[in-house]
Amino acid sequence: MASINFESPDQADVLALVAELDAYQHSLYPAESVYSLDLTSLPGSQLVCAVARDAAQRAVACGAVVLTPEYGEIKRMYVHPDQRGQGLARQILTLLEAAARQAGCRSVKLETGPRHSQALRLYTQAGYAVCGTFGDYRDDPFSVFMQKDIAM
Repeated sequence: MASINFESPDQADVLALVAELDAYQHSLYPAESVYSLDLTSLPGSQLVCAVARDAAQRAVACGAVVLTPEYGEIKRMYVHPDQRGQGLARQILTLLEAAARQAGCRSVKLETGPRHSQALRLYTQAGYAVCGTFGDYRDDPFSVFMQKDIAM
């Protein structure tokens, strides 16, 4: 059974997990359509990072929310392939939404790709709906933009 906690993204095993995510995304999409975020580039006041660890304390899943005055943006959601199907992504997403709500965000938004069928299913089941571009994103055929109202 994995445990999930808020942690610093600046840890070797978390960075390795994010590197796996980057490699996976680059195998599916052209480089200009991969919107990677260096989690260590943001101050802690703007970022909440959740990490799932297995019984051996190995980082096996992660996700983050970037907090802005207008909304929270879900970023860097990834579950190691040998840990999928256990509900880790759903648990991480729920924690990140709660953190965004606590920070005063009224909605959460995200960008994912059309070839991420499992992610699209997760987000749809969690109440996200397709929306237009936001922030610095451009309209891209390799992007799906989604949002969810989290206001109390």
